[in-house]
Amino acid sequence: MAPDFLVTHSGGFHADEVLSSVVLTRLFPQAKLVRSRAPEWIKAGPDRIVYDVGGFYDADAGIFDHHQRGAPLRNDGQPFSSFGLIWKHFGRDYLAALSVPDGFIETVHTSFDAGFVLPVDLVDNGALSPASAGALAGLTLPSLIETLKPPFDERDPEATERAFHAAIAIARSFIEARISGLNAKLRAEALVLSAIAASGQGRVLELPMGMPFRSAVVKAGADQLLFVVHPRDTDWCVTGIRRAEEGFEQRADLPAAWAGLTGSALEQASGVEGASFCHNGRFIAAAKTREAALAMADLAVREAEKVAA
Repeated sequence: MAPDFLVTHSGGFHADEVLSSVVLTRLFPQAKLVRSRAPEWIKAGPDRIVYDVGGFYDADAGIFDHHQRGAPLRNDGQPFSSFGLIWKHFGRDYLAALSVPDGFIETVHTSFDAGFVLPVDLVDNGALSPASAGALAGLTLPSLIETLKPPFDERDPEATERAFHAAIAIARSFIEARISGLNAKLRAEALVLSAIAASGQGRVLELPMGMPFRSAVVKAGADQLLFVVHPRDTDWCVTGIRRAEEGFEQRADLPAAWAGLTGSALEQASGVEGASFCHNGRFIAAAKTREAALAMADLAVREAEKVAA
């Protein structure tokens, strides 16, 4: 039975109950969101889901707190916040509500949990400090949500309530954009794997459009690939393949003689009619036609193989 009420605590808010509210209000749009610390509200009941307040965790009773002694832990011993608990129990239904295909739901659920939910859990429990992000500390999502609170001397008694609902709307856009990206990455992976199979042992992978490709290249074990060619709005791209998920080192760089050149200067340096641009970092180039892009990629492969030899 769908709940009539979604209950969390009143007063100042944090990322975990804001993000939990994003999930629950999507799944139960008819339910009234109540922010209260009144005992009659923050207890389990058949008409409600209570989260980030209440003093215990019992999914069957619909109460999801993590502040009590003996608070729930993940299988690896890391702590849950209310967001982690809500995601654990409602995340798959939420993904279905966002039209994530059935075959992708488990993968997206796990990936989103590891990359988005867990960091919020750790920050909320004091197991991870935003300060660990260095100069970016104030730009982490938990920190940004904190900035949405009204100032300490705000006299309007409804200011915090308005700020909380505004925070939900903002947080929703981040959650849904991340999930959309994970979903798209899986769709892209299927296309890239198919293209890799068709390319055989070639060093250049041609794709029908721009899309995330590195994870599929790694998954396929296509270590022979050095460059990817694909069309974009009005021209074609030649792109390097990063060695690792983090960092910018490429399996092979575009030729040094092309770096930073455009137009006729690049055509002359490369010998390819229609070559139009090469980034100074030598990780991406552009051409006016498919034929020119493939020619540039072939030349880049030869240069890379010469350097490797």
